[in-house]
Amino acid sequence: MRSFPKTRFGSMAWGCMAGCMALAAMGLVTALISAGRAEDAPKAGKFNQKIEGSEVAFDMIAIPGGKFKMGTPESEAGRKEDEGPQHEVELAPYYIGKTEVTWDEFDQFWKVEGQPKARPEETEARKGDAITRPTPPYSDETFGHGREGNPVICITHHTAMEYCRWLSRKTGRWYRLPTEAEWEYACRAGTSSAYSYGADAAQLGDYAWFAGNAEELAHKVGQKKPNPWGLHDMHGNACEWCLDMYEKDIYSKLADKLQVRPVVLPTERRFSHVARGGSWADPAAMLRSGARRGSDKTWIKLDPQRPQSIWWLTSAEFVGFRVVSPVKEQPELVDLRSKVTRQSQ
Repeated sequence: MRSFPKTRFGSMAWGCMAGCMALAAMGLVTALISAGRAEDAPKAGKFNQKIEGSEVAFDMIAIPGGKFKMGTPESEAGRKEDEGPQHEVELAPYYIGKTEVTWDEFDQFWKVEGQPKARPEETEARKGDAITRPTPPYSDETFGHGREGNPVICITHHTAMEYCRWLSRKTGRWYRLPTEAEWEYACRAGTSSAYSYGADAAQLGDYAWFAGNAEELAHKVGQKKPNPWGLHDMHGNACEWCLDMYEKDIYSKLADKLQVRPVVLPTERRFSHVARGGSWADPAAMLRSGARRGSDKTWIKLDPQRPQSIWWLTSAEFVGFRVVSPVKEQPELVDLRSKVTRQSQ
């Protein structure tokens, strides 16, 4: 069983970027798309999404479709058993958040009264599906890490999925959590090294907040250097939810052939889901591009409520998320919503 970071609040409740953006300005070129088709690429290198009724906005970065080798080689320092064997994956184009979702964005979801109305273009299934919001936590939901400009933390996988449904209805554009494959592809940004900038952990402080420099706190997003595709904090700051259920040996089931847009669909079970990227509380090895982590019940062990909250994590102040918006959604993810309920185990 993998151990998780001990946090300081446990006792309480517990040039490459510029080149890439220039290439993406009028659509990503074939050289970046790899095996993907140019006509399938996003139409613009990025866009700014404003949340209607507020001054809050965030940037989304275009990610080209293509193939990559997912997982880590046996020779990589710090490698764990669940990171292999390596296998080839093919993905379609999508947009991903330039940074992790901040409290500024999340507060529009759970603190602002009223819910957005269903849009005419929504499917009938989506129109009739009510969006729920988090119940108030019994303590400070930021755990003292700061609010404005800081990544939202301590929220469950279910909460992140409900936020994405709300954001989709609020903006009229489909948003969801990244699949584990989409997350790793975006993190690597065309590289195959341990980190998106190379293999030298001594340089990690230039790109990430982690146990070696964070001083036991999450930090405002976007302060560290981005990866080659212009994404900040893919290494460290907040560990990030992926859509997939976590299976330790899933890679061994995928290694025999090319995997096209793989995903392990979430179920009604609360645990375990994939979280990637490492956090402010983790050592350097946990921030590697291919490092994996699965949630477990220790993340809610200090929650005194019965049944324990499906919205907040009392013992995981290191986990947050970022969103993706696919250019064309894969069929099994259309209108996907969380199946977790208060009765879920």
